[in-house]
Amino acid sequence: MIENKVVIITGASSGIGEATARLLASQGAKVVLGARREDRLKAIVEDIKANGGDAAYQTLDVTKPDDNQAIVKLAEATFGPVDVIFLNAGIMPTSPVSALKTDEWNQAVDINIKGVMNGVAAVMPTFLARKSGQVIAVSSVAGIKAYPGSAVYGGTKWFVRDFMEVLRMESAMEGTNIRTATLYPAAISTELLGGITDPGAAEAMGKLYEQHAISPERIASVVSFAIDAPEDVTINEFTVGPTTQPW
Repeated sequence: MIENKVVIITGASSGIGEATARLLASQGAKVVLGARREDRLKAIVEDIKANGGDAAYQTLDVTKPDDNQAIVKLAEATFGPVDVIFLNAGIMPTSPVSALKTDEWNQAVDINIKGVMNGVAAVMPTFLARKSGQVIAVSSVAGIKAYPGSAVYGGTKWFVRDFMEVLRMESAMEGTNIRTATLYPAAISTELLGGITDPGAAEAMGKLYEQHAISPERIASVVSFAIDAPEDVTINEFTVGPTTQPW
């Protein structure tokens, strides 16, 4: 059941995060949006409210533990205890290892790995106290298979895969009833391509996405499905991509 659930969404200013916020709000969830671009967050929240939904926002840098804790406090103060956190923020700095884009490597680790850990750490006390809650995280098909150009990006997404699976197992062992769902999207029309600075990788990925990419609303519907599952059911993994793309 989605209605009245309090859902935090990171990376909510565009793409999958924005699409998910709009969909869940239309289904009666109380959504709390976090991202770095305040102007985008404000516009999305105002639009959701204008359409009868419940929404709030706060600027969020997922690499900062204090920011993650602050958005949990905002959610609780505005709507009540958090039911779901959707860890969607991420970047995709694709390039060959030999290009040695070490600054991008570190940024990917900070956002894609530490951002997930910080979000879980911020919401976990609430989930443990209530013995309920759901963590949904975005990995990638690059978190399942190895792709040239994605050594670092894929490595961060393999981390998400392992972290979420262990979280599921430990929750079951500890009896905390925390549900998990990990998403492995293929080509989805988002702003990820804009972060690729390597010319060769940017051209190749651009052609791939131009040919195959599907809308972020397709992923939003999967998030909705995962949340709407009965409380005693964990649907742990979703690999989702265009029908036309041979992943």
